[in-house]
Amino acid sequence: MTTSVPIRDAATVIVVRDPEENPSVLMGQRGKSAVFLPGKVVFPGGRVDQGDARIAIGGQLDDRCRARLSGTDLPRPETLVAAAIRELWEETGQILGQPGMWADAPTDWQSFAATGHRPDAAGLTYVFRAITPPGRPRRFDARFFTVNADRLAGDPDDFSHATDELSHLRWIPLSHARQADLPFITQVALAEVAGRLPDLSPPPRVPFFHGHMEDIAIADAHRD
Repeated sequence: MTTSVPIRDAATVIVVRDPEENPSVLMGQRGKSAVFLPGKVVFPGGRVDQGDARIAIGGQLDDRCRARLSGTDLPRPETLVAAAIRELWEETGQILGQPGMWADAPTDWQSFAATGHRPDAAGLTYVFRAITPPGRPRRFDARFFTVNADRLAGDPDDFSHATDELSHLRWIPLSHARQADLPFITQVALAEVAGRLPDLSPPPRVPFFHGHMEDIAIADAHRD
């Protein structure tokens, strides 16, 4: 009997540097022994943690993004945004936030709070959604966000506070990104973003990929 794998909510961040002149994206490599996508080059991201639902998010998420992220079967938009910001911090040491003291941060957020910042959604744009196909050891319902590297609070080349979840963190020129060992869905998301650069505003539609890799399905999650 095949045991069904639960689908977990997740968030991914595509940070774009210099989108108008020479765009590059922040990526890292998963460990060779990782259960999910071993050795692949990916954007920072991961599953939504329970504590993310209790995080107060500063800044204004675009109304179109908020509407597209809302639904009775989905986490609150703020929860997904919190997960995106936390995962970016944990995996790269990069901060999307504004200066502010935070004495009551949940355990998963204490290292972020220690930098003297509070999470901020300004500049994040919801652009893509994908569900891991059946048959994988782990499955995620991932929402992809873009953000301009100008929104990062610190030095975009400083990865000294990153955990060891991703190695070889680097800014990859968009023109070279597809030469890396990317998962299929990462290639698709990258193509969606690249096709609209330098525009990082909410797209007219949010593609939603689901199904088997050999028979991938696409549907517009939302249209204006």
